[in-house]
Formats: sequence, structure tokens, C-alpha cells
Amino acid sequence: MSGRPLDVLEASLGETVTVQLKGGEIFEGELTGYDQHMNLVVEDEDTTIIRGDNVVSITP
Repeated sequence: MSGRPLDVLEASLGETVTVQLKGGEIFEGELTGYDQHMNLVVEDEDTTIIRGDNVVSITP
């Protein structure tokens, strides 16, 4: 999978992703939404909204 970051997010909607944050925390769950600032909505047992400026990496 290659392309612009938002293209990768679009292709990953509905799929399981791993999100690593600046503080070292890791979230894993289904990517159910995002916006142009790369704010993410990840659902697992709970719904988590992750602010885009805290994201270090997203692995589809």
C-alpha cells in the first residue's frame, strides 16, 4: 500500500490498524473515521478518538 497519507487512511477504513503515539502508547482496533488533520476514530471494546498531532505511526 502506497500513496499519500490520507489515501492510506481511506484504504484502511473498516480495517484493523495499530496506532503508535508520541508517549509510547499503542492502540489497536478498527479505523472507523478520520479527518484532514489525521484525527482518528479507532474502535475496539471502546471508541477512542486520537488527536492527529499525537500520532507517530499508523500500521494498516
